[in-house]
Amino acid sequence: MANKVAVFRKEHFNAAHRLHNPLWDEATNDKVFGKCNNPHYHGHNYELIVKLTGVPDPATGYVYDLKLLSDLVRDEILERFDHRNLNLDTVEFKDLNPTAENIAVVIYDILREKIAKELDLHIRLYETERNFVEYPAI
Repeated sequence: MANKVAVFRKEHFNAAHRLHNPLWDEATNDKVFGKCNNPHYHGHNYELIVKLTGVPDPATGYVYDLKLLSDLVRDEILERFDHRNLNLDTVEFKDLNPTAENIAVVIYDILREKIAKELDLHIRLYETERNFVEYPAI
């Protein structure tokens, strides 16, 4: 079978963050980031969709075993970010502003190392019900 198929895994995690650029003064940070610059942080219920695209394996019929994908996302992403303050509790955002865009790229980079290169990887991250980002951009 030479047809590519996409498979998806949807997960969620809860995390706090503060959008802040330490090179700017407080007035500039407030103007650019608004409520998201709260010095006491704020949280989101993130929805994460991991999409893998590839040719199904002729022996299994799978593009990727979704149980293995579930385990991978749990072990590499949820365990790392769920119920964490992204600014304070994670090395990934020690010096990186935890915007939805940056979170999506970080998640992609973590998973890309663990997933075969012949599979296309795509991340969709919902920060709110109406605000979401995708990486890579299509």
